[in-house]
Amino acid sequence: MTTYAANFGAFHIRRWYAQVQEIWAGETGAAADGAPVFKYMIGACIKNPYAGQFVEDLSGWIDASPELGVEIGRRLNALSGNAKIESYGKAILVGIDGEYEHGNALLTNPAANPIRDAVGGGASWVPSTGKRGVPGTILDIPLGHKDALYVRSHYDTMSVSFDDGPNRDEVIVCWAFATRGRLNARLGGLRAEDAEGNGLT
Repeated sequence: MTTYAANFGAFHIRRWYAQVQEIWAGETGAAADGAPVFKYMIGACIKNPYAGQFVEDLSGWIDASPELGVEIGRRLNALSGNAKIESYGKAILVGIDGEYEHGNALLTNPAANPIRDAVGGGASWVPSTGKRGVPGTILDIPLGHKDALYVRSHYDTMSVSFDDGPNRDEVIVCWAFATRGRLNARLGGLRAEDAEGNGLT
């Protein structure tokens, strides 16, 4: 396995990714009930030093992950023009020489808390998912309201893919964000404007 020098804190990052979706109408063509939905994705393709082996202690990646969170938050705000974010989610795509657990080391609270700070706080836990895959794999990143889990209008997904990653010994860590809930959401439940953000509810 080839070793590469770190170029971002403890990490060797090969590529950063950014994607934007601007949604003006629903799947049947119904116009937006208000502003369009903007969805943003920020991701990084990172060399996996644990690829091909079982390593008991993954704390090296966990302890270094806040720096990734800070940069993801910075890039989000630059991409969105500091847009108000209402929902978020996170995911990992692990190259096939790695373990799913390797990627999950980059999704814990130490990495998430700087991103919460970047979006003006987030009382809710962050929906997450992931899998092992190859370049071109479609990854569905779940979205939920950043301050309350039971805001049904904000249950959503951003589907992304990467044409050149991950290589077998890489991990892509990515976050998705949205400026509002689904267009024309009409399933009832807690409304976004009533979410108090008092804790992980």
